[in-house]
Amino acid sequence: MKKRLFVATCTLGVLTLTACGSGNGGGGSADGEVTLKLVAADYGDKASNSSTVYWKDVADRFSAANPKIKIDVQVINWNDIDAQVKTMIQSGNEPDILQTGGYADKVADELLYKADEVLSEQTRANVIDSFAKAGEVDGTQYGIPFVASARAFFYNKAVFAQAGITEAPKSWDDLKAAAEAIKAKVPGVTPYALPLGPEEAQGESLIWELGNGGGFTDAAGKYTLDSKANVEAFSWLKTNLVDPGLTYANPATTDRKTAFADFAAGKTAMLNGHPSLIQMSKDGKVDYGVAPIPGKAGALKSTLGVADWTMAFKSGGHKEEVRKFLDFAYSKENTLKFDETYNLMPVTKDTLQEMTTNGKHEDLEPFFALLPNAVFYPLGDTTWDSVSAEIKKSGGTAVNDPAKVLGELQKKAETAVADK
Repeated sequence: MKKRLFVATCTLGVLTLTACGSGNGGGGSADGEVTLKLVAADYGDKASNSSTVYWKDVADRFSAANPKIKIDVQVINWNDIDAQVKTMIQSGNEPDILQTGGYADKVADELLYKADEVLSEQTRANVIDSFAKAGEVDGTQYGIPFVASARAFFYNKAVFAQAGITEAPKSWDDLKAAAEAIKAKVPGVTPYALPLGPEEAQGESLIWELGNGGGFTDAAGKYTLDSKANVEAFSWLKTNLVDPGLTYANPATTDRKTAFADFAAGKTAMLNGHPSLIQMSKDGKVDYGVAPIPGKAGALKSTLGVADWTMAFKSGGHKEEVRKFLDFAYSKENTLKFDETYNLMPVTKDTLQEMTTNGKHEDLEPFFALLPNAVFYPLGDTTWDSVSAEIKKSGGTAVNDPAKVLGELQKKAETAVADK
């Protein structure tokens, strides 16, 4: 939601590739039966809550109601999904439906159906307008929002009390002071979890860059990965958190999953998190607090918003079958189940109405409040997926040599723009 949100993300996949619709025209049979290949990202953190469980249930119920349409489901973890999907496309074995973190590069290669070709009018009208707009490239919607999320600052209240900290930090200086107090008074606890590993380096990076008035692009949409503000943000992290040992020894190899698990186990005291961390914290019996993200000069009024996306590939030729499945998958019953399972925010109007009125989601209120001011990745830029992949690969190492690493990433981004 990396997302990965917002927000985030899932892979529906292939159990029997030879039976699936693909670039070589598979997926049909003599008796008219069609098998759709679905690939999705895994939002779970263990086998028992893997997204495989959710998608297999949706697929089984759909096929029971539509016996001529079978669904092969493959769920891939966030670290591997981009690379595996790229291989599928290069080998001409595209899925019929993909659910992951970005869509624009597939639009550039003319691989996708338009949203209005694979969603009924009723389903399209039920998608929250701003999210549908975020799925557009040059005014045409291709990306279908799947889930949304926003980021906020989590802190361990018990650790704060032990360290004598009375309120959540608002500025970077406040955060550093809190981290120093925790290191001095609560041994064995990592003060701040800084996950800049390949799982979602782009998310944590952007949060800190926003805190210094930076970001991935300027107002005109031009990449500014090595801007002065961004270099300063990473330099602050290096000098004030990494070098003094107030975070992980090597943030560039530490993934978000590790940071979240550590917080839920009481092993780290502060981090930027999304709503799925709420249930993890409850399960770990962590008395947590949620606050706006600290910025250089004070608490941020904006936050990182993430949307994860569904898209349909043209190569299999199963437009009608895909529409039937997507209309089923986007019903309130299914979207509500997924959003509540992972404590994510909905992208459909009926599910939003349900979640804000059923009295079960008071813990999400801070995130709903932050979301209107969220800043998103440049999802509509057809180079974003490739640029994002480069940030995931090496962006975290900017904490070791900010100017050099961000400069190299900027050159790669400019090359991607020139080549598109």
